[in-house]
Amino acid sequence: MTLDYLDTDGEITSRHCAFLVSEDDFDAISARVREAGLTYWADPYHRRAGGTNHNDGGRDVRFEDPNGHNPEILTRPYGSGG
Repeated sequence: MTLDYLDTDGEITSRHCAFLVSEDDFDAISARVREAGLTYWADPYHRRAGGTNHNDGGRDVRFEDPNGHNPEILTRPYGSGG
């Protein structure tokens, strides 16, 4: 998988991207999010700040990057059960 980007002076609409990661990568990424002081949420509506979603037997958090995008990291695919 690749994540491509484009430098532009124009406006970019905020996007959501979900990344399926291993448990170890989840720990490392979520630690970096907390260390950076970013607010993170357990839900797509940003109502449960500082929480972790455990749907499907995995872990899932969403955060806002400095450009207003909404990356999500999860350890189990949506609907995979748990």
